[in-house]
Amino acid sequence: MDVGGVEMSVTASATPPVTAPEAEARIRRSLRSRPTGSDALFRTFAFSAGITTVAIMLAVGLFLTLRAADALGVAGFSFLTEQSWSPESGVFGIAAVLFGTVAIAGVALCVSFPLALGTALLISEIVPPKLKSALTTMVDLMAAVPSVVFGLWGVFFLQGNIIPVAQWISTYFGWIPILRVDGTEPGSLPDASAFTSSAFIAGVVVALMVVPTQTSVMREAFSQAPQGEREGAYALGSTRWGMIRSVVLPFGRGGIIGGTMLGLGRALGETIAVYMIISPIFTINWHLLKTGTNSVSSLIALRYGEASEFGLSALMAAGLVLFLMTLIVNFTASSIVARSRSGAESDG
Repeated sequence: MDVGGVEMSVTASATPPVTAPEAEARIRRSLRSRPTGSDALFRTFAFSAGITTVAIMLAVGLFLTLRAADALGVAGFSFLTEQSWSPESGVFGIAAVLFGTVAIAGVALCVSFPLALGTALLISEIVPPKLKSALTTMVDLMAAVPSVVFGLWGVFFLQGNIIPVAQWISTYFGWIPILRVDGTEPGSLPDASAFTSSAFIAGVVVALMVVPTQTSVMREAFSQAPQGEREGAYALGSTRWGMIRSVVLPFGRGGIIGGTMLGLGRALGETIAVYMIISPIFTINWHLLKTGTNSVSSLIALRYGEASEFGLSALMAAGLVLFLMTLIVNFTASSIVARSRSGAESDG
């Protein structure tokens, strides 16, 4: 009995058996890990860089607002509606230069959008891989060309060669008000001098400057289209263009819109190339092909050196309006690109 009692005591005090799920739960490791020193440093650096960028933008906006306060206090709301620019006499506004800025940017988008879209599709979908890297490098290098080079090219080469195109557009599409050139007999070609230094020529030059930016964003979006959906379209008997139309373009819709708006932001703020081409005027020129236009950035570059203290305040007010316009366009483009998701835009 004693032996049996001992046996009974040992058996009762023994640890109960552990089941398989409990054993697995005990040895399962936590997915949480402590950040290493390098991770913490990188996170701190990235956060600091973001905060610094936002702080710089806010500082620029605050600086422009403070410097523009005197001029805006005098002009009031008429600053956006007045066409003349004479701060010394108290009559000044940016209606004409603001219209010219939008007109040049609009022409630039009309020219650059098909070029960028076609180039992005060519690089991502058509050409072989070896040629793809070379074309990508060539397009990206265009973004490194200085603005003054584009301006010189536009003045001494493009302008003389594109005037016949502007004459042809005016002749056959002059029934559209913005494409008509006044002061000519119906049915006759206007004189070539009526088409120089126009918003159309400046817009074409700016278009070639924004094409690399637009192409880069679109190409990146197209290249991320799911391979499975591409192959599925081919398996269903689709042609290459059918696959592009049903898979690549719907998937890259966010990149198309975002790249276009990023190009618009660049076109709105272009200064040197536009300044070298246009013939500055301070009246709204509703005819894109006709000589004479202006832009906010060119106004600042033209009048900054000779402006008085109050004139500088007026120029700062013009710069503030351009800053806000560019900021809104770029933020909108960034949000559109960020919301682009894999397969979410595909039509199937």
